[in-house]
Amino acid sequence: MSQTTHNQHNSTVDPAEIERFSRIADEWWDPTGKFAPLHRLGPVRIGFIRDRAAAHWGREALTGQPLQGLSVLDIGCGGGLLGEPMARLGATVTGIDAGARNVAVAALHAEKQGLAIDYRQDTAEAFAMSGGQFDIVLALEIVEHVADVDLFLKSIGRLVKPGGLLFLSTLNRTAKAWALAIAGAEYVLGWLPRGTHDWKKFLKPSEVVRGLEAGGVTTKEIVGVVYSPFSRAWSLNKTDLDVNYMLFGVAQNTPN
Repeated sequence: MSQTTHNQHNSTVDPAEIERFSRIADEWWDPTGKFAPLHRLGPVRIGFIRDRAAAHWGREALTGQPLQGLSVLDIGCGGGLLGEPMARLGATVTGIDAGARNVAVAALHAEKQGLAIDYRQDTAEAFAMSGGQFDIVLALEIVEHVADVDLFLKSIGRLVKPGGLLFLSTLNRTAKAWALAIAGAEYVLGWLPRGTHDWKKFLKPSEVVRGLEAGGVTTKEIVGVVYSPFSRAWSLNKTDLDVNYMLFGVAQNTPN
């Protein structure tokens, strides 16, 4: 990937990014706070994961707990905005995050909700070294914050069981994404704290697809996630990948 370099410590952790999110960790569960965009994105993200996973394993998506019996790893779990819905859908959930405060917030909130979720302070590459694998791996809104994209994508692919699914969402490196996700969302509308995103870290879908291939994951679908200022809601759009997009892939036999 043209804009990606490996740092000398072979780590995906960007200390400045961890510090930035740690400072606002207590706001994870405030739907009107600094993480409001993720709360608004929630229904679209959860629906995409639920529907594709149910179809993959031949289950009914809208009744019962379609993820029952499946293991889910949420990478960059933050305060648990994805982990808790996955648990309610029946999955056995593990969440990892490099920020200790994020993990503490997530664990406390899950306990208050009566949900048994295993939250740990860890990184994708270190966790992958343990050899553990999961039916479903989630990496949503995180790859644009890591220090080593190649290592991160390879690591998360290795965490998926052969035949399992990986879901990833991020921002495209386009002029439109800069205008809407940075200039608009951070400076004009104030949806996000200024400095949340670095346009140079945004990734084109082709770059993500190649990176996941190195970890043994073949991409099956890529869809855009588009915001409508009229309905004030997010929706999936297969033809508009210009700003936000989500994808899922299936893990093959893990390469060496």
